[in-house]
Amino acid sequence: MSAFLTFLAVIALAAVLLVLFLGLGNMMRGGPGNTSQKLMRARVMLQALALLLIVVVLLMAR
Repeated sequence: MSAFLTFLAVIALAAVLLVLFLGLGNMMRGGPGNTSQKLMRARVMLQALALLLIVVVLLMAR
């Protein structure tokens, strides 16, 4: 179970990185502000999920 949660945490971190780069790309090319706002909200939610998964993995590894 711990290995599965570790895998999910890595996937969540990769998703955060992807959304971060999408948001940066949107800002650099001068894309719509609404899209940047949605990407920022998605990034924050993914970061919260990733942090929660990391905490659960660490607690289970005790």
